[in-house]
Amino acid sequence: MAEIREGGCGCGHVRYRVEGEPIFTNNCHCRLCQHQTGSTSVVNAFFESDRIALLEGELSEHRVDAGSGGPHIICRCAQCGTALWSYYPRMGRLGTGLRVGTLDDPSAFTPDAVIFTESAMPWVALPEGIPAFAATYNPFELLPPERAERLSALIARSRAAAG
Repeated sequence: MAEIREGGCGCGHVRYRVEGEPIFTNNCHCRLCQHQTGSTSVVNAFFESDRIALLEGELSEHRVDAGSGGPHIICRCAQCGTALWSYYPRMGRLGTGLRVGTLDDPSAFTPDAVIFTESAMPWVALPEGIPAFAATYNPFELLPPERAERLSALIARSRAAAG
């Protein structure tokens, strides 16, 4: 049976549930993430969207450009504005980047990789034992076979849905 975790926004208006383990988890230090969060980085756990359920509350959607120039949709609590998850161009709405900090237990997921370290604040200490990359990386080179298969299937479904 898959692990069920819950999380929510800062004001308590939004609650959600996520099932299972993420396909991959990144700690991103790119300038876009810094601007969008007002922080040094963001930790996103990527899931198939059907594994995440909105339990209560309303979301608002905000479009910003991703590093690729494509649409990055940030879903926020409609009341307090907490960013809960995002849809990125490569996966469309079939894949969701869940903000790990919004989980009731944010220690549930450890990043598979730290990315865009070239943009990291000079005083940020990178964690030991987690692969770090100046920009991005090929997740298929890091992920165990089961998670790589899930990622391949998600990308294929996203491409098919896009036409």
